[in-house]
Amino acid sequence: MRREAGRFPRWFRDRVPWLARVSRRLRRERETAMYGDEEAGLPPEELYDREDAVEALTWAHEAARLVVRLYEELVGEKP
Repeated sequence: MRREAGRFPRWFRDRVPWLARVSRRLRRERETAMYGDEEAGLPPEELYDREDAVEALTWAHEAARLVVRLYEELVGEKP
């Protein structure tokens, strides 16, 4: 995404570092959030709490909002 940032409108390009950072963090946590830590025998609910979920959902909602705005701007219609 960072490599192609110049292809986006300025307002979206300015958000690319944030989008890349959030994407990287959520990707790293995905397996553990779904399956827990198998080596330690800990289920996801012992590793994550409500605050973690709210944070991840907030990031996902903001990323989706940005992408929908970009789509509407480039295609000229709502998805």
